[in-house]
Amino acid sequence: MPGIVAAIGQGDAPPTFISSGRISDDADARPAGPDSLWRIYSMTKPVTAMAAMMLVEEGRLELDQPISDFIPAFGNMRVLEAPDHSLASRPAKQAITVRHLLTHTSGLSYQFLGPKTLRQEYDRLGLLGGRADAAGRERQPSTLEGFADRVATLPLLAEPGTQWNYSVGIDILGRVIEVASGMPFDRFVQMRILDPLGMKSTYWTIPASAAGRLATNYAWVEGRRVPVDPGASSDWLRPNGVTYGGSGLVSSARDYDRFLQMLAGHGCVDGVRLLDRETVTLALSNLLPPGVQRIGEGTPDTTAAEGFGAGGWVYLTDVPQGVRAGTYGWFGAAGTIAFIDPETNVRVTVMVNYFPATKWPVHSDIVRTIYANSNQISGQHQIK
Repeated sequence: MPGIVAAIGQGDAPPTFISSGRISDDADARPAGPDSLWRIYSMTKPVTAMAAMMLVEEGRLELDQPISDFIPAFGNMRVLEAPDHSLASRPAKQAITVRHLLTHTSGLSYQFLGPKTLRQEYDRLGLLGGRADAAGRERQPSTLEGFADRVATLPLLAEPGTQWNYSVGIDILGRVIEVASGMPFDRFVQMRILDPLGMKSTYWTIPASAAGRLATNYAWVEGRRVPVDPGASSDWLRPNGVTYGGSGLVSSARDYDRFLQMLAGHGCVDGVRLLDRETVTLALSNLLPPGVQRIGEGTPDTTAAEGFGAGGWVYLTDVPQGVRAGTYGWFGAAGTIAFIDPETNVRVTVMVNYFPATKWPVHSDIVRTIYANSNQISGQHQIK
């Protein structure tokens, strides 16, 4: 990979930054470092989820509240009868709730996952739930409200609350946040999370003043590393029109560590409190509906992470020579990784940008390396 940055911290201590390489293969590219910018894609999801948990804490949302209270178009959903064969559907027996959106158990899907029949419909309606090329952008809804209303016209992959299916649910949650808070979703995130935490290098659209810090995104084509979104001309330098809560942010290792430190600090960091301790404990617990016992397609090498919290996996058991039960985190499509281990109070952010994210076993490698520094890590042991 051209460059990589890791931010690793424990307790209240500032993070240690470890970096190597540059932000692109260009001869004059800057060294990768704590303030380099990376497309974090689905690592946006935990940020959106915590924004929703703020509204839960304030009583403006409830976990088991139907989202049709905020988006009426979701009031009469239908469920596919034979997902692998046709779009024939029946009325849903349960309403989609806030909990379902937070945990990917809503029955919604993604344009690149699930059965072909449903994928084609998501594609036909321009429901990518993220940035697209020029042609794709013309087909996408121009507002988050329009996106949510259009998604609501499609049948569900499964009955709400019965299966884990990676989906645009966190994007829909952004619209719920808009309605519940009475302000645009991106403004709510900026005012309630990014600004209070001092996350000054986290953007929906990168300003010209920061453009030189953006890494190039790569893909492997026939064994060669090929730039697919050069930093100097990146699509993130232009407004997308819709700020998607499932994949829209660019951030730095320093900034995302700040977000993790807030979670590790039970909602508070350096005297700035964003969430009550009880709310963070709830958000980082297993929120899956009864009967849903395992997460699946769309995850990295996290086979032991059988639980799911607010926007991220939760390990329910210890992994031999690896993370501890209670570890919460998520990853991004271009290889970024972030997690916190409440038992050891360790937090980890890794920034890279390449497709596919599974090209290298970064997650398992870094977990093995960190935990190998102590035979029995506990809250009283320091990781060196």
